[in-house]
Amino acid sequence: MERNYHTQMEAARRGIATPEMEIVAKKERRSVRELMGWMAEGTAVIPANLGHRGLDPNGVGSMLKTKINVNLGVSRDCKDYDVEMQKVMSAVNMGAEAIMDLSSHGDTQPFRRKLCGECPAMIGTVPVYDAVIHYRRDLATLSAQDFVDVVRLHAEDGVDFVTLHCGITRKTIEQIRNCGRAMNIVSRGGSLVFAWMSMTGEENPFYSHFDEILDICREHDVTISLGDACRPGCLADATDVCQIEELVRLGELTRRAWTKDVQVMVEGPGHVPLDQIAANMKVQQSICRGAPFYVLGPLVTDIAPGYDHITAAIGGAVAAANGAAFLCYVTPAEHLALPNVDDVKQGIIASRIAAHAADIAKGIPGAREQDNRMAAARRKLDWDAQWLEAVDPETAKAIRASRAPEDDHSETCSMCGKFCAVRSMNKALAGEYIDIL
Repeated sequence: MERNYHTQMEAARRGIATPEMEIVAKKERRSVRELMGWMAEGTAVIPANLGHRGLDPNGVGSMLKTKINVNLGVSRDCKDYDVEMQKVMSAVNMGAEAIMDLSSHGDTQPFRRKLCGECPAMIGTVPVYDAVIHYRRDLATLSAQDFVDVVRLHAEDGVDFVTLHCGITRKTIEQIRNCGRAMNIVSRGGSLVFAWMSMTGEENPFYSHFDEILDICREHDVTISLGDACRPGCLADATDVCQIEELVRLGELTRRAWTKDVQVMVEGPGHVPLDQIAANMKVQQSICRGAPFYVLGPLVTDIAPGYDHITAAIGGAVAAANGAAFLCYVTPAEHLALPNVDDVKQGIIASRIAAHAADIAKGIPGAREQDNRMAAARRKLDWDAQWLEAVDPETAKAIRASRAPEDDHSETCSMCGKFCAVRSMNKALAGEYIDIL
């Protein structure tokens, strides 16, 4: 069937039910009409590039199930694309809905095209990372048009969403120099744009050429993820003037994108004290008029290297329960190294638990059903049924097998043995004798 619309947002506004909307509505247990209404107003998006043929589409919005993004990609110190592809497929199998290719070394295009050709998850990129790599020239020698052309290249390659640090401007340079931030800018893309502006004296090309970028995204149906260059990198910088002023600018750019039917997500913090997370979510919803909020963590403390998947899961659960739609996973390797396969697994599981906990709190349709099935399986001491509901059944099975109970109470676990409350209650309610010794 010939496509007579440019973007998913345009289709929604024209009352056209796209194949992607049909799939997402079924996954979310929502009507297509409901979904279409949210997409028309910009509070839900379906990132789906025309060129990503094997995409299994998913919707992102606070009224939908909280989605998980996994950051991957090669670096100068870790540059094995086969290992990265192994991580990608592992992440998809563990339930990640999106993969962001953050590669910053080597010939990045073949890997990006392979992702868009073979991976069913949404694919995101950060074009500014690729600019220096693609042109093989120092940052200061690149023109504004060079950056825009890389956005076009990524769109043509089939990526579903691009992170663009559009909200940082020449004014930000003086703000950062004068505001006394503890960590300055910790966004890699934000720091590159800041450095380019500082060296060339020119305005941020992603801001000054925003209309041209919108035309590219409209042509290929690429969702813009408005990057938070000034996201706090430590608790001391949370919710400061740099972060909030950039957010205000992102709100303005969101509305400009919507006038061209381009879908938008807005990126957010970062390191945020637990008591500030809910307020951050509400401020973003107000300033950006409900555009889906995509957060890194947030991390609720700065002192847990090696365990930042846990600090991020704590913050992510609170953020999603208060309106965040998309959680970027954080691994135990955060702040330390490029994550390996096991780090990726730990990060995904922690983020999935956070997302699921938030969905229960928000009353997302169907969110509690898996928990109810787990409760029923535990009441019956039905271990096979418990594995079916577990977020990571292989780990659960391995722990039980490594510390198996004795034969005379094999239906319990080695924690309580015959003192198992569930066993005792089942026997008592059935009128059976309860042996303890």
